[in-house]
Amino acid sequence: MKLRKVMIIGVGNVGSTTAYTFVNRGICEEIALVDLNKDLAYGHAQDLLDAAAYRQNMIKVSLREASDCADIDIAIITVTSGLAQKSRAEELAGTSKIVASIVPNMMKNGFKGIFLIATNPCDAITYQVWKLSGLPRHRVIGTGVWLDTVRLRRLLGEQMDIGPQSIDAFIVGEHGDSQFPVWSHSSVYGIQLNQLDKNRLDFSEIGKVAKEKGFEIVRYKHCTEYGISSTITEICQHIFTNSHRALALSCILNGEYGYKDVAIGVPAILDQHGIKKIIELDFSDNEKQLFANSIGIVKDYIEQIK
Repeated sequence: MKLRKVMIIGVGNVGSTTAYTFVNRGICEEIALVDLNKDLAYGHAQDLLDAAAYRQNMIKVSLREASDCADIDIAIITVTSGLAQKSRAEELAGTSKIVASIVPNMMKNGFKGIFLIATNPCDAITYQVWKLSGLPRHRVIGTGVWLDTVRLRRLLGEQMDIGPQSIDAFIVGEHGDSQFPVWSHSSVYGIQLNQLDKNRLDFSEIGKVAKEKGFEIVRYKHCTEYGISSTITEICQHIFTNSHRALALSCILNGEYGYKDVAIGVPAILDQHGIKKIIELDFSDNEKQLFANSIGIVKDYIEQIK
């Protein structure tokens, strides 16, 4: 059996919590930690190995350089510029420089796996990694709006007293202020949400709360880590298990929705090779305008790092 190996580049709050989530779920056999702070990485590795000792399966936690990546299946980028998160776009300049110093060197050293980007602004950095790596677009994925989508489903579930797993609703667009819920395709077991509970649900307010939930969490605890770590781990699990599950991810468009040469959050099917297929939703006229606006914002970010 081929051992499943992930590399986590950046072991701050998100990276270290992601590693811990991997250990708890037991979905891979090796977790390689990469960080400029070697003492921090070593401390996390030893702590994680203690947690792994409780598992029934063997899990190796190693310390590596990013260039030691030829045998890695999924490389997860969680590095940040270290700036306070006032907006996701503020991190662009610093984070893009870090990514530019890492990705080309990984490709020179034989990386053949899938990149998963969980740093902000997620869509622009996903595009940057795709360009720097030269990989096919299906092997460069951003966490995109999947966590935002899960938050939306959670909020809807709380309002309707329904488990979020029973709700079929997506957020699409930029992982940022221009994202929006696709209400025209939101349902519970085939019943449109606006028919199911139209008198009680304030759809505009729920979408707004879902969009701002990350910033609310940061205001209270100065970071987010549990939700995004679970997002990263779930994406990797679907890749490793060849699940063909549809998630709202940051994908490189090449004609889908009428756009190309941009990364943005859309529903996509995952398999063992990465993105198997992008699902094209039939947007309402208003949703088309919102999506075009979101595309424009992401393209502006991309222009800043070209």
